[in-house]
Amino acid sequence: MTRIGIVTGASSGIGRASAIALSKAGWKLVLTARRLEQLKETALLCTNETLILAGDITDEPFIKGVFETAVSHFGRLDLLFNNAGISPRAAPIEELSLEAFQAVIHVNLTGSFLAAREAIKIFKSQTPQGGRIINNGSLSAHVPRPNTSPYACSKHAIAGLTKCISLEGRPFGITCTQLDIGNAKTDISDKHFTVGALQPNGTMLSEPTMDVEQVASTVVHIASMPPDVTMLEVNIMAAGAPYVGRG
Repeated sequence: MTRIGIVTGASSGIGRASAIALSKAGWKLVLTARRLEQLKETALLCTNETLILAGDITDEPFIKGVFETAVSHFGRLDLLFNNAGISPRAAPIEELSLEAFQAVIHVNLTGSFLAAREAIKIFKSQTPQGGRIINNGSLSAHVPRPNTSPYACSKHAIAGLTKCISLEGRPFGITCTQLDIGNAKTDISDKHFTVGALQPNGTMLSEPTMDVEQVASTVVHIASMPPDVTMLEVNIMAAGAPYVGRG
């Protein structure tokens, strides 16, 4: 049976790499992100049928339309990779504006909630019932970096969302995984980690990174598991990343 998935934040980085890997594994996909031209580039790199829809993950009517389009075109939905997210400039709590804090929460948490809600509606209503959600968590869902309270709060909240989806979805064949990624090498993260990341002791450290393809292959592995198997939390990171013992 053909498997159908939606990937948010698919215009670059982890979202793009995961979309390409899922497509190679036989998935037909709906890709969404804000940047249309970059979405087109991702679609060209995919080897299976792909639809692209550019828009804002926090725009409720847009998100509803993404899921309606997926079902109307492909007939069902099997996977949501809730990947879209933002990370603001690092700043101490006392220097943060309310707007800056809320912007991160709105994208990282509210956007993930909206997409998950629409996916769950479909998973419950289709025959056979069920489906899988992968939420892009973070090492910061467990141990934050210095001066990153909006991002850390949003990712801690993703942990709660993941557990709630897993609990409520259990009777309907709906599974949910939190994928905690550490130091994947992308265009955005490359500069941050190679120039240096602030450590809890106040020093700057050029941290080890890993190929983003390792994350993409993990997404494909989780997505390809049988419906009676789930992984609640998965950690994948560069082996030398200063995570264990951080803080």
